Parts: sequence; structure tokens; C-alpha cells
Amino acid sequence: MNASEQIDQYIVNTADWRGELLAQLRRLVLETDPDIVEEWKWNSPVWTRGKPVCSASAFKKHVGMNFFQGAFLDDPHTLFNGGLDSKKSRSVIFYEGDTVNAAALQGLIRAAINHNKGENS
Repeated sequence: MNASEQIDQYIVNTADWRGELLAQLRRLVLETDPDIVEEWKWNSPVWTRGKPVCSASAFKKHVGMNFFQGAFLDDPHTLFNGGLDSKKSRSVIFYEGDTVNAAALQGLIRAAINHNKGENS
């Protein structure tokens, strides 16, 4: 099974609001950059563009979207609400009923890709 199929299965197996949110986050990542690569690492979907950009995971009461180099990104919409003390990564934690600010999240994804390429966001 390839990475995309593993991610499909992960979403299907997470059959509540968390699976729906994972599917939405995946669509946003893939729409942001057609050259982003889906991988399956650490039992989670991971999206890379040369280097790891972000990952998403379902937990018991939330879904987390981790940005591997999030500490180095501008977050003008203050989406980061997890891992704020980490030296490198930052997360956006979603709880049931939260609304996804798609445009702001795609801005973070673009900034993370640009950071990985050594460009300013």
C-alpha cells in the first residue's frame, strides 16, 4: 500500500468528526501546492516538499496539524496553539466544532514550503 492509500485508510478508520477534519486538512495541503508529496511516517500523514512541511494526526479529543519548522514561520492569524515552547515545531490543534480558517492555514503551508526552500514567505 502506498502512502496515499495509507492516508485514505487512516481517514476512513477515523470515522467521526476527526476523519472529516483530516480529509479537509489533506485537501487544503494538496490544493496549496501541487508538487507537495504525501508520505506515511510515524503512523501519520506527512506532507513534504524536499523536507517535511507538516503532518496531521487524530487524537482522542482533537486533531493536530504539526508544522515541523513552525517556530520559524510568521503566524499573522495566530493559528498556532500547540507546541509554543518547542524550539522548532508548532501545531494547530482543532477540537470538535472548530472552524478551519482555510486561507490562513494555506498561508502557513506556503510559508513552511518557502522556509524549507530557503525563501522568505
